Parts: sequence; C-alpha cells; structure tokens
Amino acid sequence: MTYRYAILSTPVGDAVSAFSDEGLVALRLAAEPEWALESVSRELRGALLPDDGSDAAEELAAQLEGYFAGERRRFDLALDWRLATGFTREALEAVREIPYGTTASYGEVAAMAGRPRAARAVGTACRTTPYSLIVPVHRVIRADGTIGGYGGDIELKRHLIELEQDALGA
Repeated sequence: MTYRYAILSTPVGDAVSAFSDEGLVALRLAAEPEWALESVSRELRGALLPDDGSDAAEELAAQLEGYFAGERRRFDLALDWRLATGFTREALEAVREIPYGTTASYGEVAAMAGRPRAARAVGTACRTTPYSLIVPVHRVIRADGTIGGYGGDIELKRHLIELEQDALGA
C-alpha cells in the first residue's frame, strides 16, 4: 500500500502526518521530520509519497491552526487505526474522551477503557500513540498530579496543557 505524507508547521515545531485512503494514519511532532518520516514508513511497511495538497492534509492543517489558536477543542478527522490495535487503541479512544483543558491519571484512563488495573499499559499506549495532539495524550498525568513524560519533552506537555487551560480562561 502507498501512503501520503505532509509536513505541517505548528507553533511547537513541525508535524509529520501520514495518510491512507481511510484517513490519518499518524501525526508526529518532530524536530527532525526526515527521521519521523522514516520511522512511520518502517511501521507502515509501505512507501510514503509527498501529499499533493489533498483535502485531508488541508483539513488537518486547518484543524491544527484552530487548536493552537485556542478555537478548536476536539479534532474531527477520519483516523486509520492500523498502527494502534488491541488495548492500545482502547486506551487511546478513552484518552479522546478527556475534556479539553482537563487532565486524567493513567489509572483513570485505564478505568475509562474498562481495565482499571492497566495503568501501565495506558502509559505504554500514550508513549507509542501514532496520533500526537489528535489523541490528546498530553492530558494524561500521574496519579500524584505531576505531569509525567511526553516523549521526553515535559515542557511541551506542560505548554499544551496550559494552552488549553488558558483558552478556557481557567
């Protein structure tokens, strides 16, 4: 199968996106877009060709712009879940239910996903999500209320949480 990709500029750096005919397959914030492209291509076991200005890429760009402007609370895109299956997908779908501007613990997300003892597995799902920002794993924090990790960039996680809270006037 052939996939398309687009590299979109955001206020927090480049976002590498990959699309199939079914929808968005991956979105990765990447300091090095070439590395992210190579990684996604390897995971998909397929070629990534430059997007030719498709409606999907344009819609993603518009929704990201709205999110960073504090105007969009939830992403509304067709997702192709092929890189997230089983409990990972269940956990990530539960994460999507965390309201904008709020947080939930890994244990709370595990309970939301129907597996209350699977907090560590939720952490793994968040760490390996194919959908940065689109599935708001930055809203998942430790049980003690501390931020926890975010792909090694705790400051970015803090920034995204604060962006949402500021947009709400919290």
